Amino acid sequence: MTLLLIQMSTVLLTALLCGWVARRLGQARVIGEIAGGILVGPSVFGRFAPGASAWLFPQNSLGPFEVLSTIGLVLFLFLIGSELDLEHLRRQRGTALLVSAMSILFPFAMAIALAQSLRIRFAPDGIGMLPFVLFLGISMSITAVPVLARILEERGLHSTSLGTTALMCAAVNDVCAWLLLAVGLTLIPHAGESMGLPIRLLWLGVYLAVMLGIVRPLGKWVAKRQKSDGLSYEMLGVVVATLLVSAAATEAIGIHPLFGAFLAGVCFPRIERWQSTIRARLDTIVSILLLPLFFALTGMRTRLDLLSGTTIWMWTGVVLIAAVAGKMVGTVIAARWTGQSWRDSMALGALLNTRGLVELIVLNIAYSAHVFSPTLFTMLVVMALITTMMTSPVLNLLGVEDKSAQPRKLATVSSA
Repeated sequence: MTLLLIQMSTVLLTALLCGWVARRLGQARVIGEIAGGILVGPSVFGRFAPGASAWLFPQNSLGPFEVLSTIGLVLFLFLIGSELDLEHLRRQRGTALLVSAMSILFPFAMAIALAQSLRIRFAPDGIGMLPFVLFLGISMSITAVPVLARILEERGLHSTSLGTTALMCAAVNDVCAWLLLAVGLTLIPHAGESMGLPIRLLWLGVYLAVMLGIVRPLGKWVAKRQKSDGLSYEMLGVVVATLLVSAAATEAIGIHPLFGAFLAGVCFPRIERWQSTIRARLDTIVSILLLPLFFALTGMRTRLDLLSGTTIWMWTGVVLIAAVAGKMVGTVIAARWTGQSWRDSMALGALLNTRGLVELIVLNIAYSAHVFSPTLFTMLVVMALITTMMTSPVLNLLGVEDKSAQPRKLATVSSA
């Protein structure tokens, strides 16, 4: 227990320091927190102080880290799902669906083009082509809603048409990514598990029907019967218990508990005071304590020393170019189709190219499921960091100012 507490304090202080440095350099805090995780991992701390690293982070002590970081991610994904503006998505579904579809399809096309070459060189033995393509496509096409929201807020763009459209598109993008991730995980056999693919898909359908057809309407009914707008202590306990049961259900099906947590958030009643209460009570412990543990765990899995040699760095560059080109080209084509200027289209593409935290979650799931090798995992972590760091400089290059500048109205597409 003493070692775990020392590990947690070390990770927390490193994340705080690196997050502060990132903000001073004009980047989102999460960039520094991710970099802090890499610093305490084998790529930096383990290389320059191997003895101290082995004492502070021995391999047999990482189990509690993984449990605590998973709990943090479960709570975090619930918060993300609970804050999706479903009504706004319905009103602007034309633009959101078109841009999101194109920003997913083009990166997926890039992933399909690269999948065979990457699978031969970097995939673990025994992984099938279909799950590998799905995970690689998700890794290249996903957008990190929380990182994007933080960037928009820091630049004063969250209330502009550009910022609103970017958040809507990213929300649709993430919903699609989590659904694809659920399908991909059903295709991977689990050790000691006898449940076949058809049975898994059947249970997945039953789970979705229960959550969307029973739990969500029941939540609305309970919310209407509440005499006050506040979320009581007892009701908060029921909400947390429900999200944990939802996460456990998807884990039992063989998908991942994060998908169940996210869908529980989607089913959460859209009552502003309830949402603010949930955020206030859960966000501090998640952001300050539990997510830094996830960053540290990711850093310990990131082996920059494996990216040695011209060939591997060449493939890392190919993956990076394909991810950026797929996201930017798909988004720009869709935005131009809806009547946007080249400047707004490029700015929207730069915003949706933000991957960050959600990308790391997907990569860790793929790593744990033995879909990606340590080398490919590290290549994709580098891609996630660079694409996220690109966002602010590209916006500056395009001359996208804060909300004091004259906002440019983004056109929408009819849902017909």
